[in-house]
Amino acid sequence: MTTYHFIGIKGTGMSALAHILHDSGESVQGADVEKRFFTQKALEEKNIPIFPFSETNIKEGYTVIAGNAFSDNHPEIKEARRKGLTFYRYHEFLGEWLKQYTSIAVTGAHGKTSTTGLLAHVLDSSFPISYLIGDGTGKGHVDSKYFVFEACEYRRHFLSYKPDYAIMTNIDFDHPDYFTSIDDVFYAFQMMADQVKKGIIACGDDEQLQRIQTKVPVVYYGFASTNDFQAQNVKETMHGTEFDVFVRNTYYDTFAIPMYGDHNVLNALSVIAICHYEDMKTDTIKELSSFTGVKRRFTEKRIGKQILIDDYAHHPKEITATIDAARKKYPDKQIAAIFQPHTFTRTKTFLQEFADSLNLADVVYLCDIFGSAREESGKLTIQDLQELIDGSSILDLSNTEVLLDTTASVLLFMGAGDIQKFQEAYEKQLISVGNDKMNA
Repeated sequence: MTTYHFIGIKGTGMSALAHILHDSGESVQGADVEKRFFTQKALEEKNIPIFPFSETNIKEGYTVIAGNAFSDNHPEIKEARRKGLTFYRYHEFLGEWLKQYTSIAVTGAHGKTSTTGLLAHVLDSSFPISYLIGDGTGKGHVDSKYFVFEACEYRRHFLSYKPDYAIMTNIDFDHPDYFTSIDDVFYAFQMMADQVKKGIIACGDDEQLQRIQTKVPVVYYGFASTNDFQAQNVKETMHGTEFDVFVRNTYYDTFAIPMYGDHNVLNALSVIAICHYEDMKTDTIKELSSFTGVKRRFTEKRIGKQILIDDYAHHPKEITATIDAARKKYPDKQIAAIFQPHTFTRTKTFLQEFADSLNLADVVYLCDIFGSAREESGKLTIQDLQELIDGSSILDLSNTEVLLDTTASVLLFMGAGDIQKFQEAYEKQLISVGNDKMNA
């Protein structure tokens, strides 16, 4: 028996992997910065020890797994190597671990986390499974049949995986600090496709995915009639979205999901396709309707007359999809976008596209750019984006009460940095105002 020590255990992928190993009966601990992260609570509930970073955490006999955000010069990594311990990067270990199961990788520029969560939810209703979701959620089971996991394309990390199946949601240019062009991204996905062992479920509405050459069968899904699995007759309801599914132009069944927006229909369609491919019963697949969502993906909270929505959207297409979902769910309400750009490189690369997508909201507030640990800073400022969005305002953390005056009743807090701190500060303002009114 070894103890698995996680360097950066509060990271979303790392914490999910820690859950899986813990649930599988392994001894797990980790270290991280002392700042509190949203992944921390679930780790604490399982009594997984979390220490401040220190080389004294590294003991003989440990197996060490390091998050990809940490350089080889990190004190704990250097100590693990000095002691000659078994050492993995996150994606390297995951690539080894999944070999025990029928593995299903979910990858794509957008929609990975939501689709992984949706698929894990459906399979978990009928099978002992393990899953790793990019919102920090993970589950292990000693008798797992399937292993469902999110596979990130950044720095081609997903090439550490040789899954049985892969769901590919889309190919888009992102991570401009690493990828040089859409073609560079495409070739990474092509290399990933070459490693899939049994079959690929791909969105046929995506032009880039149509170019993928594979040695294994490809099942296409989407809205276009050329797809193997097609969604038709989509309609919004009080509880979400309903749609008919046609398999190779023959009616299959009608499904319901508790979400809104075409992107969510596509995500569900990919899950339906792979479950059908694995000969699962329709009643099992219809568990889609009881999905409660993943963390930081259109996570709603109602306070007074306002609806606050926390979302991870950090790319122009994701912002467009999130605003579209809000419009479909709340067609009669005004929508405010509160956006914190993530990384200077992404903001610079997509500056005009960010402006175009944010202009779909009724009101726009911008927070300072959240610089990644991977970049020092940039010459770009949030004012450069503000200049492209008429009527937009800069939101300061010390002055979130300005949101009390907005005419919008749906507030979308979007970003991949620490946008939650703006929402938390505003919630305190709302509660304070509510208490003042009650005491007046």
